[in-house]
Amino acid sequence: MDPIKRGRYYYLGNSFRIKNKVVYREKYLGKSIPVNIKAVREEFLRECLSIEVFKKLDAIKDSYNKEWDRLPESVKKERLIDISVNLTYNTNAIEGSKITLEETEGIIRRKMSPNKSLDDVRESVAHSKIFFSIINEKEKLSIGLLLKWHNELFFETKPDIAGMFREYSVKVGDYRAPDWQDIKKLMNEFLLWYHSKNGKIHPVELAARMHYRFEKLHPFGDGNGRIGRLIIAYILSRANYPQLVIEYKRRKSYYHALEQSEDKFLQYFIRRYMRMDY
Repeated sequence: MDPIKRGRYYYLGNSFRIKNKVVYREKYLGKSIPVNIKAVREEFLRECLSIEVFKKLDAIKDSYNKEWDRLPESVKKERLIDISVNLTYNTNAIEGSKITLEETEGIIRRKMSPNKSLDDVRESVAHSKIFFSIINEKEKLSIGLLLKWHNELFFETKPDIAGMFREYSVKVGDYRAPDWQDIKKLMNEFLLWYHSKNGKIHPVELAARMHYRFEKLHPFGDGNGRIGRLIIAYILSRANYPQLVIEYKRRKSYYHALEQSEDKFLQYFIRRYMRMDY
């Protein structure tokens, strides 16, 4: 969604689907591109999504919560374990774990350890525990909370980096993450943005943008993907929306979306959310 020049004037344009029709919207920018073009672009996309998409997301939430409220407490407990297994398996598999979905279920549900890497087993157990803490979390999202999750995830397997921001440079493919000396400042700005938008923009949009921004910061030496996906779980849980599982088998489209602009990633995220089987 880049500015389009027509003669002496600039516009933003966006195409999106409503039911079976493709709708095109434009926003007039003027004779020059505004200095705050990123914010203007973000707000324009939000206006386009508000026409139909956010209504569909709210309908998913309402339907899910009506069904959830009818469930006996024992069934809710089992469903939450199922969600934890699904999230834990997929997020760890994306990061290279060789533990299968069935083995993850054995680890979490039956406390059975497969004949696999002990570190992978420990990180599966830790991830599940963090997920259950998140769905009951009362603490506001903060640097302290993120460091706590990271420490709990890695204190047994990577104690030299657990609960600490990186102090060295990293590259993810062709992308060079910000200088480590800027991480604390950038993380403070990241959380200030979250608190300024929380409750003011749609929770699914907030989850998508927070995940994207976190992955671009890449503040940890390892575990950025898992912590970033736990941020999604935290935001959706606090807004009573069903969880989104970034599936291992569809990881290539996820990687591709992260390589695009933030607005493109948001559109990918919403498409995946709407296709989930709730």
